[in-house]
Amino acid sequence: MSVISVLNAFLTEIADMKYKEEPLLTQQHLAETQALGAKLARLRHARKVRQIDAAARAGLARSTAVLIEKGDPSRTLGQIFRYLEAIAPGLTLPALLQESDPALTALAQAEATQRVRPMSGAELRALDF
Repeated sequence: MSVISVLNAFLTEIADMKYKEEPLLTQQHLAETQALGAKLARLRHARKVRQIDAAARAGLARSTAVLIEKGDPSRTLGQIFRYLEAIAPGLTLPALLQESDPALTALAQAEATQRVRPMSGAELRALDF
């Protein structure tokens, strides 16, 4: 048996060991993984951290960071915790889920629509129904 055929057999065996998590999870759990990824992405934006920098600090490839932020259920909990720590050192997962980080609060205030000018008395009365 040649070295190449042994290597091909080994790679086939490794590929068979991997499986997709999506069919094993309920729709609710899939939605929760996507929500967690979105919260991590939002925190990263709020903290003004580039994705490649956060991935490097966490010891991950950028492609893995992309998958984490997309909510890929195949990412490990360790990868998610390392990525969170790289973005916001000391922030806990419950604090992320509650969005209690000051950077997220500031981002929400900046995104809130604001009136350019205050409403006049007539405009306020017109809205009173």
